[in-house]
Amino acid sequence: MKLLNNILLLAAVFSLNLDLLYAADGEGLFKSRCNTCHMVDKNSTGPKLQGVKQKWTDAGEAALLYQWVQNSTELIGSGKSAMAKEISTFSPTAMPAQSVTNDEIDAIFSYIESYVPPTAFVATDSTSVSTPTKATDYKGNLSIFNWLVVLTLILIIAIFVLAGTVITLIKSEFFRNKLKQISEKASILIITTGALLLSVNANALTFIGPGEGPKDGTWLLVESTDLMAVIIIDIILLVVVLYLRHLFNQMMAMVKPKDVSTKITSVPVIKKVNQVLTDAVPIDLEHTILLEHEYDGIQELDNNLPPWWVWGFYATIVFSFIYFLNYHILGVSDLQIKAYDKDVKVAQKEITAYLNKMAMNVDETNATLLRESSDLSTGASLFAANCVACHKSNGEGEIGPNLTDKTWIYGYDIKDVFKTIKYGTTNGMPEHSSKFNPVQIQQVASFVLSLPEKDGLAPNGTIIEKE
Repeated sequence: MKLLNNILLLAAVFSLNLDLLYAADGEGLFKSRCNTCHMVDKNSTGPKLQGVKQKWTDAGEAALLYQWVQNSTELIGSGKSAMAKEISTFSPTAMPAQSVTNDEIDAIFSYIESYVPPTAFVATDSTSVSTPTKATDYKGNLSIFNWLVVLTLILIIAIFVLAGTVITLIKSEFFRNKLKQISEKASILIITTGALLLSVNANALTFIGPGEGPKDGTWLLVESTDLMAVIIIDIILLVVVLYLRHLFNQMMAMVKPKDVSTKITSVPVIKKVNQVLTDAVPIDLEHTILLEHEYDGIQELDNNLPPWWVWGFYATIVFSFIYFLNYHILGVSDLQIKAYDKDVKVAQKEITAYLNKMAMNVDETNATLLRESSDLSTGASLFAANCVACHKSNGEGEIGPNLTDKTWIYGYDIKDVFKTIKYGTTNGMPEHSSKFNPVQIQQVASFVLSLPEKDGLAPNGTIIEKE
């Protein structure tokens, strides 16, 4: 029955995460199969794909969508799909056949439907420096508070481990008579610590809700009195740790024989420590822990688990609760996605600094026309590798417009051409900022403006370059 419950639980978890895994596979398929001509949320060489599946479903042609992806030309020729006929007018070039299965198509559209555009990073103004005020530094207090809490948890774990070791020693008959004295002293420390914990609750920490409190990312308002209370608690816990350590040393001293002849070799301390840590029964007393069953003259000993292992296991349980509270309840430390976002912001600042240092701080506001042969040669190489599919080798145009005539759609100035290459357009031109650095975009734009006029596609646009 227990096995069946575990299987059902695993099945439930798998079903909850199936869509996420499916979308992850779809992302890889989309980038390898579709990303050349399509974008998820805006038109490119092909139309945007977000919402396409719903449109085909609303038109009653959900099943034909698979045929469209696998062989659009064949579906258009069959004449049985109105959606295929409508989409074929978007571009004069037909979509090539794709060797993908229906399941892979489902995975691609699962990724498309769950797609969330990346949040644009807005660089902060490095010249704006906050003016120091006399208000409480809650962010600094929170940082100190976090370290004090970590210290508190370490001390608590140390108390658990030492207490477990002491309890192991107390099991022996020799120490049972002294248990009352030990318990009285320990109870005083425990009561004192508990009273201090209650006093901290009296100075309750203030949690910050969304949109409230300081704007420096603090989620908890820690006053100086709160820090002092935690410091006092840590001091008391440290006293408890030192007391338990002293108690352990006293017990070990009791075990050590007092009247030792010079001819009798005493038991090494390391052997005693090993005895305490392993709780192993001496060989001459093993008959006291023999189990009743016997197999072919072989009997089994009923040894206890080593105390260091048991208390280490308990420590991992305590650590799991601390981890859960730290990452999932209080949010003191960042989970992977939040930490990644912070790293991206830091990397973006480093990229900006690098571009400025390497003289790559070129954009659509300050781009200039390059005339050096080396720049134009580099621009020609980049054009040949990335642009000829739509504009042909001499720029006379095919899917994209003719780049050599005097008619321009988005402007003929170097800044206009730079902007068009960098960001793309809604009319099918994809962005190239992810492929080229700013200097390369300037080189390609300068090469385009240097092209001699060629016969090709008819003029398209309203902006005419002045002579």
